[in-house]
Amino acid sequence: MRDRTRREFVSGLTLAGTAGLLGVLPGTASAKPPPETTTLRIAEGRPGICIAPQYVAADLLRSEGFTDVQYLSKATLAERLQALATGEAQMTVTFVPSLISRVDAGDPIIVLAGSHVGCFELFGTERVGAIRDLKGKSVAISGKGGADHLFLSVILLQLGLDPRRDVNLVVSPPAGTIRLLTEGKIDAVLHFPPAPQEFRARKIGHVILNSSIDRPWSQYFCCVVAAHRDFVRKHPVATKRAVRAIVKAADVCALEPERTARFLVDKGYAERYDYALQALRDVPYAKWREYNPEDAVRFYSLRLHEAGLIKSSPQKILTQGTDWRFLNELKKELKG
Repeated sequence: MRDRTRREFVSGLTLAGTAGLLGVLPGTASAKPPPETTTLRIAEGRPGICIAPQYVAADLLRSEGFTDVQYLSKATLAERLQALATGEAQMTVTFVPSLISRVDAGDPIIVLAGSHVGCFELFGTERVGAIRDLKGKSVAISGKGGADHLFLSVILLQLGLDPRRDVNLVVSPPAGTIRLLTEGKIDAVLHFPPAPQEFRARKIGHVILNSSIDRPWSQYFCCVVAAHRDFVRKHPVATKRAVRAIVKAADVCALEPERTARFLVDKGYAERYDYALQALRDVPYAKWREYNPEDAVRFYSLRLHEAGLIKSSPQKILTQGTDWRFLNELKKELKG
């Protein structure tokens, strides 16, 4: 049954236009009307490959009528969010709490759809057997206000720990955390793909939390599709077409992990095929149809508000920073 579903899906992609990934000729999307603009600028950053759908979507976007698809490379998540907030970039796929913090700050950012569930994993030394053991311990983060810092704060708060007082935060570049953990200079670190796959392959530390399978984290989107408010307002058809391309790309990641991993390596988004393939198998990309992204925004907004990291209520974040009409239409159109 799964093989038949895969064959049917890949066959259908011929019309969707995944030339670069699946080796078929791109077609022209039959849906009308055409996009109001044929240019789309997407903010992207590496080495995180969990956001693979936005890379895989390149040819799908062209089949949707975008003749000029630009990927704007930004060194940090803060720079990607800034590019989206200013309108330099029009769309991106990124971490829910990070977007919430920018909406809380008044940035004109709109969350449009879910991308995938569970990309972060928390690794620790033998001194940490469970999350509660982090009290009084040192945890590495890439920077204050970063995605890992926000997610760590939510995790700690969920168990009654104060993220500002109960742990010692050590700011370190992600590449340096392997050495810090193996030398015992930190007790834990939170990472996203492909780092968790490398940690497990090299038997560095042990997994304390896996957001792909551990509740409540596995019940909510970790990353979503977001756009600049003016782009959504001025270009509703283009917005819907772009979201359609990205959620279709999430299906590609779910059903064709081997080809997707090769694509990521060939395009320079990943260095190692084995880590990329394992990451694609680990992350549940097919959940965009099943899960409600509004639940994720509400859940993380509440946790961040309780932690004192945002001032806005969850309802205010939902009112000012979300628009589900495109996703609701696409769920009906792409049913099956």
